[in-house]
Amino acid sequence: MSDPQTALLSLPASRRQIFAWSLFDFANTAFYVVILTVGYPLYFKHVVAASHHQADFLWGLSFSISMLCVALLSPILGAVADYGAGKKRFLFLFTYLCIAATIGTFFVEADMVLMGMLFVILANIGFEAGLVFYDAFLPEITTERSLGRVSGYGFAMGYIGSLVTLAVSFPLLKGGFATENLLSYRLTFLIAAGLFAIFSAPLFLFLPDRQLRERFRLRLVGAGFQRLKSTFAEFQHYRNVARFLLSYFIYIDAVNTIIVFSTIFASETLKMEPAEIVIFFAVVQTSAILGSAIFGILADKFGQKRILTVSLLMWLLITLIAYFTESKTVFYLLGILAGVAMGSSQSTSRSLFSLLIPPEKKTEFFGFYSFFGKASAILGPALFGFVSSYVNQRVAILSVGLLLLVGVLLLGRVSEPVRSNTFKEPLLKS
Repeated sequence: MSDPQTALLSLPASRRQIFAWSLFDFANTAFYVVILTVGYPLYFKHVVAASHHQADFLWGLSFSISMLCVALLSPILGAVADYGAGKKRFLFLFTYLCIAATIGTFFVEADMVLMGMLFVILANIGFEAGLVFYDAFLPEITTERSLGRVSGYGFAMGYIGSLVTLAVSFPLLKGGFATENLLSYRLTFLIAAGLFAIFSAPLFLFLPDRQLRERFRLRLVGAGFQRLKSTFAEFQHYRNVARFLLSYFIYIDAVNTIIVFSTIFASETLKMEPAEIVIFFAVVQTSAILGSAIFGILADKFGQKRILTVSLLMWLLITLIAYFTESKTVFYLLGILAGVAMGSSQSTSRSLFSLLIPPEKKTEFFGFYSFFGKASAILGPALFGFVSSYVNQRVAILSVGLLLLVGVLLLGRVSEPVRSNTFKEPLLKS
């Protein structure tokens, strides 16, 4: 007689459950686009911190502080949830932390720098910490052969959400920072919070947490620390996973830094207006839909590592061209390439890591995946902001290209495991 946990894990996810999971990507990118990439970064630089010469550095510092907090939390939360406290309840908690802090950004006005930084720090902690648990659902709702495809569908749904958010926000953002338009501009922050709340609901309603539910107790925190200690000790047996995480640490830092500062680069260096930047990001998100979906299929056919390497080389090319770019037209063309690279690199990173890790430690290992991704972002944005504030943004872009090159070289040392129906430790050892 099989135990209830094994029986539950063996049940295939329905199409409705997979759709509910992917719809969360639709929901959270509303926050990502408005607060982290298009709306709030420009508002912070041109309104909140307009009187500060170090506005770029302050924005990068806010992002780095939030990532430091998430880096410290994510492996512990992953281990605790894997032990039995439940992924969905933690995902709910951090999702609504993000939503509440996003609402708070609406009340930030000129020269309220500390409050402006505090709300974006709290919102990004909620957003990024929640992804630990969201990503950990992926191995439960699909098979090994369709990991890349389902992961790609999730990202594609996210980019569709970005387009919807941009379309709704465009009439409010296009007026820029004229005094009479500031209230309309800030309303987009509330729109982002509302879309996140509405479209994340199906996951909480229809996707089961395939763990036996146990009431959260402080002893689970101790158990989480114990499992972390155990995982650190076992890393000598998972050298291939360690190689991937080192590579991921480097290249995702570069990718995140490009995304975080892309609108500020467009506004400051290329003198693009808010309306032009919104259109640019619509171009990026449209091409990202194709990148995540098509490259997900290609990754399942030709291998996750090979396609990930191609996408990182595309990012490297983007940084080199951006350094010399003076034309808005060229920058729009770069946006198409960046969208494809963004969709494919994010999707294939997640699906490749899913192939490398043991199923019984999926949430805990995804905690480390999140840890390395977030820990890398502690340095990159702060460094870019510093170089941008004291030298210029073009020199800062070159430093990102160097990080990408190192990441690609380290990825070459990772071995993609042979496809199998069950995890076999020898496939992951050197």
